[in-house]
Amino acid sequence: MKERIALYAVLGLALVTGGCATQAWVNQQIQPVQTKVDQVSTAQQQTATTLDQTRKDQARDETQLSATTEKANSADARSTDALNTATTADKKGDANAAAIAELRNNMDNYKSVAQTVVLFGVNKDTLTADAKKTLDQFAAQVASYKHYYVAVEGFTDSTGTAAYNDALSQRRAESVVNYLVGEKNLPVYRVQLVGLGESKPVDPAHTHAARAKNRRVELTIFSSDAAMAGM
Repeated sequence: MKERIALYAVLGLALVTGGCATQAWVNQQIQPVQTKVDQVSTAQQQTATTLDQTRKDQARDETQLSATTEKANSADARSTDALNTATTADKKGDANAAAIAELRNNMDNYKSVAQTVVLFGVNKDTLTADAKKTLDQFAAQVASYKHYYVAVEGFTDSTGTAAYNDALSQRRAESVVNYLVGEKNLPVYRVQLVGLGESKPVDPAHTHAARAKNRRVELTIFSSDAAMAGM
């Protein structure tokens, strides 16, 4: 604004002097002032642009800081969860170890108290609907004991090679254990599993009916509740 006033003053002076100034002289007097005005205007525009960019940079930095803080909080929460999980796992591990030690120390006191049989189809290791119902009843029966373990023995019929039958009997036993542990929450440390192939047939006859009986998994509950009660 001051520069423009100065410009007008110069013009007025030129007029007062009686018109003796030529157009060239006027231009010579005005040009430096106009240049200064243009420089100030340019500087103001640059300052405004710089200020706007600074505000944008500040907003970006604040956004990045917020995102970084959120990530840090999330990482801290995950670390806390992991620590809690590890602590819980340690406690469960200690409890399981104590239970296993109790089983070993009192093995002579465990007696067979109940047995269940689950049947399988030819060359099958998957549980049928009837097999699952049988295991549901078995799990309910197991829940009535405090000190116990479960022996799970898989078998096959006599068809096929010995190696094939050994592997098949193992898979059948594993299917039973997976169901009891995964679906019925039976503690895994209370289970002993083995695949015995075509050994110990229920019926040695070479008939369809006999073979159907031999394609099985036997589950036996061993408990020391009676012995522990007498102590």
